[in-house]
Amino acid sequence: MTEHKIFTWPVRVYFQDTDAGGVVYHASYVNFMERARTEWLRSHGYSNAGLMKEFGVMFVVRTMKLDYLRPALLDDMLNVTAQVMEIGRSRLTLQQSVKREDELLTTGEVHLVCVSRETFKPVRVPEALSDQWNIKT
Repeated sequence: MTEHKIFTWPVRVYFQDTDAGGVVYHASYVNFMERARTEWLRSHGYSNAGLMKEFGVMFVVRTMKLDYLRPALLDDMLNVTAQVMEIGRSRLTLQQSVKREDELLTTGEVHLVCVSRETFKPVRVPEALSDQWNIKT
C-alpha cells in the first residue's frame, strides 16, 4: 500500500458547534471532518462542484465510524486531518482525526464512494485523481 500524506485543516470551535455547556456537540465533528475532506480534495486541484461539472461524479459517505476520546470546547483551535488509507475502483477509505495541539480528541474512519451525479450509482474514480494519487483503479 502506498503511503499517503496526512492533510491538516484548522478549525475554530464556534458557539453554534457546542451544546449549552460549551462542549462540542457530537455531530459537529462530522462537519469538521467534512470541511477537512473538502479542503483535502481542493488541495489536489478539485472542488466538489468541479468534480460534478468536469467528470459528472461526486464522493458520498457510505459509512463513518467515530471514536470520541476527549471533548473539544468553545473557542478551541483544532486541527482536523484526512489521510487516504485505501483506494478501490470506486471507493476511498480515509482516516481522520481531530486534535487540540497534540491532544487527540476524536478519530474517524470514513468510507467514500465515487458515484455518478445523474444515477447515484458507483463509478470508477476519475483517472485525473487516481493518477495524481499514484494508484491503479
